[in-house]
Amino acid sequence: MRSDWIKSTISDICSLVTDGSHFSPKSVDAGKFMVSVKDFTYDGFDFTSCRQISEKDYMILEKNGCVPEYNDILIGKDGARFFEDIVIYRQSERPALLSSIAILRCNMAKVIPEFLYYTLKTPDFRADVRDNYGSGSAIPRIILKDFKRMPVLLPPIEVQRVISDTLSCLDARIALNKKINHHLEQMAQAIFKSWFVDFEPFDGVMPDDWQVGHLTDIADYLNGLAMQRFRPTESEVGMPVLKIKELRQGSCDAQSELCSPNVRSDYIVHDGDVIFSWSGSLLVDFWCGGDCGLNQRLFKVTSRKYDKWFYYAWTCHHLARFITMAADKATTMGHIKREALENAEVIIPDGDSYRQLGGLLTPLYEQIINNRVESRKLSLLRDALLPRLMSGELSVSDLDDAK
Repeated sequence: MRSDWIKSTISDICSLVTDGSHFSPKSVDAGKFMVSVKDFTYDGFDFTSCRQISEKDYMILEKNGCVPEYNDILIGKDGARFFEDIVIYRQSERPALLSSIAILRCNMAKVIPEFLYYTLKTPDFRADVRDNYGSGSAIPRIILKDFKRMPVLLPPIEVQRVISDTLSCLDARIALNKKINHHLEQMAQAIFKSWFVDFEPFDGVMPDDWQVGHLTDIADYLNGLAMQRFRPTESEVGMPVLKIKELRQGSCDAQSELCSPNVRSDYIVHDGDVIFSWSGSLLVDFWCGGDCGLNQRLFKVTSRKYDKWFYYAWTCHHLARFITMAADKATTMGHIKREALENAEVIIPDGDSYRQLGGLLTPLYEQIINNRVESRKLSLLRDALLPRLMSGELSVSDLDDAK
């Protein structure tokens, strides 16, 4: 620790440490938003499906301190995503919070929100919370009276700003890539719908020389292996296993299982590969998390005849129906059978139309993949810098000297 850094605690640097409402008001059709941990997004809350409560109940909760203010740090403190969701709240809406969300309000004379946010995100801090400041019950939760005593290292305010700005630049680029990709995906979906659903370039009628086929006519769906049978040997450097959890979060982590890097090459997933989770949480996505071993219950989608844009778009097109089919048949874990792929119709255009449409969609999907790979690399850089900057081991001037 550098000489001008001081040791403090959460309660010393925050003017408020509390949580949301411990009672749940009655829902109404139209009123004020009330959110819980399930409504968290990477930068705030998704209000499209959250509950609404009456104006009267909202005013009571606001008076009781259950409504966040701008720059408050909000933490998902209860449940399966215990201490995973952490945001600096900067949305225009002011929802009421349930008790599963903690509120930290910074004393701005001692700590800026960005610095405390990044402190909370460091691996050492998170491990300390899990090991020493959470409950031991079946449903994990932060005990706030204990959490307030957690130690925090603080540099001077001007140093806090420099460190936070450095890390925020990386996060800002990652957030921008996410927004760009959202718009690119919307554009691609609109083009696909225009050509293959509404037939807008052809006055609403499918051309006579286009053909109807099925998903299995345009792509191969390779099911993964039970990777627990292919563990790395003592002499091998293990490769992460791509399971449904990794596909859903878009990356591997320290908890990801490892397999031998010498599994058959067909079962190794690379950046840009199309992966379809056909059991449990049904999902179609481009994998951009680096080389992995393909686990069972995931399809790696490829084709020897058609381009990636074509089989990706058509697999996505049928996803909603596949989800419904899986839900209807679900006993313990919903899934689809291969016959669902064999029966899913696709439209195959003539060569000229196929090339024209490929010229529109291929650049969009390539940019989506490139942006996500860049974001992964920026995340790795941020995560490598984070603990060293926040502990004082590394200063921003050290980074400047290394350039």
